[in-house]
Amino acid sequence: MTRILITDDEDKIRSLIAKYAHHEGFETDEAANGMEAVEKCENNSYDLVIMDIMMPELDGFSAVKEIKKTCPDMPFIMLSALGEEYDKIHGFDLGIDDYVVKPFSTKELMMRIQAILKRTAPKVDMSDRYVIDAMVIDNSARTVTIDKERVQLSPKEYDLLLYLVKNRGIALTREQLLSNVWGYDFFGDDRTLDTHIKLLRRNLGEYARYIVTLRGVGYRFEKAD
Repeated sequence: MTRILITDDEDKIRSLIAKYAHHEGFETDEAANGMEAVEKCENNSYDLVIMDIMMPELDGFSAVKEIKKTCPDMPFIMLSALGEEYDKIHGFDLGIDDYVVKPFSTKELMMRIQAILKRTAPKVDMSDRYVIDAMVIDNSARTVTIDKERVQLSPKEYDLLLYLVKNRGIALTREQLLSNVWGYDFFGDDRTLDTHIKLLRRNLGEYARYIVTLRGVGYRFEKAD
């Protein structure tokens, strides 16, 4: 059974999320602060962690960073009463998968959880490999190297790059990218895609030039085979 850790210092929010998660068939555990979440992740196995930002003892950002040291592939959804771009970029930079601003729709949150779990589930065939000059994308290991040096990408940045490369030369609309990379009909902050493109370009260095912005449409990976 899928097990989710719900981390928030507000009892009512934890109880509400747990109630709907149980309706979806998930098993849940709870933590009232970041320190408790870190301890629980050290001693238990979870499929996804929901993490609030503003909490006593240890904030959500610091907790994510600590948990990633021992569980680097753990999927995270971050909750916050703040919708500032800086906070979102900081969260995505740490490797979170999604960012939900309070107050939020519990139904929407469940959809986002389902989408992340679907994306992170083991794939049957991941043997494909893509080579663009000195950049190699090894989908069996989910790694990207440039000049044989490992490029550190978050799970979502990797998925976005892979989808762009698989469809290189094709103009991809924002809706196509959000639907296929995020795994659901996205109806949250439409700047999420732009934020991830910005982070991806930064991490790709000189290869960022291959991701072309199509004003009013979306993006295209322009490098030919």
